Amino acid sequence: MSSDQTLDRVSSKAADRGVKLRITLVGAVVNLALAIGKVVFGVIGQSQALLVDGIHSLSDLVSDFLVVVAAHSSGKEADEDHPYGHARFETAGTVAIGVLLIMVAGGFAYDAAQRLMEQERLWTPHWIALVAAVVSVAAKEAVYRYTVRVGREVGSSLIQANAWHHRSDALSSLLVIGAWFGTVAGYLWVDAVAAILVAVMVGAMGWQFAWNAMRELVDTGLEPERVQELASVVSSVEGVEADQGLRSRFMAGEVMIDAHIQVDPRLTVSEARRIGEAVRRRLKRECQEAGEVVVHIDVDSHTAPTGRRPPLRQRLLDDLSVAWRGHPEAEAATDLTLHYDGDWVDVDLELPADQVAPAELDAIAARLNDAAAGLPYLRRVRCLLASATDARVTRSDGSSVGLR
Repeated sequence: MSSDQTLDRVSSKAADRGVKLRITLVGAVVNLALAIGKVVFGVIGQSQALLVDGIHSLSDLVSDFLVVVAAHSSGKEADEDHPYGHARFETAGTVAIGVLLIMVAGGFAYDAAQRLMEQERLWTPHWIALVAAVVSVAAKEAVYRYTVRVGREVGSSLIQANAWHHRSDALSSLLVIGAWFGTVAGYLWVDAVAAILVAVMVGAMGWQFAWNAMRELVDTGLEPERVQELASVVSSVEGVEADQGLRSRFMAGEVMIDAHIQVDPRLTVSEARRIGEAVRRRLKRECQEAGEVVVHIDVDSHTAPTGRRPPLRQRLLDDLSVAWRGHPEAEAATDLTLHYDGDWVDVDLELPADQVAPAELDAIAARLNDAAAGLPYLRRVRCLLASATDARVTRSDGSSVGLR
């Protein structure tokens, strides 16, 4: 990722964090005002439903506090303790809000059930309770619409969860309105039944948010059908010989993708990397919600495994230096390229064009192959012509093999 892309991503995260904090503070101010008003007018207007609704608004203040803390934490950049960033703080906050919604719903349902069984506990609300409830519905619905729109724009499940918490408060205020008309008409049981219905709705919202966030915390990935679609995208990229698997997981509204591809073992590192970058770009284009995409590149071995494990470059060059000692062509080489194919290694040796004639290449390769025949992992040596200006590297043991 370029420095410009990194700066853009950091500034975008900072802007989103500012939006989250601003919308949450607006909701907190409204919740505080409504909570105080509904508790006061619930007592004055003799409305038990409005009084309970005021307590519900106070619970919204708790959720607002959780959102502020989670939004601040999730916007931080990666550090030593959190190398993958802090986005999961937002997910944890969403779980907390979901649980809070379930608890509030349980309180509503319990209180309503108690009032159904003990109707003498019901109050007869005054008209001022109706006015307070109507104001609450209008205010909370306005805050809900504003909050959910912002949550969708910034792709934050946490903000959207908190928006539904605002709507649950508006629904509970509708309960107060229904209770008022019910008591006026003489149907006291309407209040309790409406309370249970709203509690079920609020509890369902809380369960949905908590469940989805918990699935994210345990690294639940995309649906199998979607994974298959993305795997087909990977296989369609030129140069990909096989798709070795694609994994995904959600993190704060984004999908993290790990793709594993195989390419031809004789490709250069730069070409293989170019193929991997093409895969990454295609996945980002096809999966709009993709955040970080990591492509692991492996080689597609064309040979059956032998159980041997060929050495790395340093050890291999030491073996070749010993095997080719006394061969001036090897000592004059300007470059040496290794091609690992499973348990075998092929060697391309570049010789200076001003010292070797093209007609001699096959004979030189045959002599070097014979000299290194004792190396169990070496499959073939091929000689190529190179520019006479290419550099030579002297080995620590005094021998020289063309390396870079």
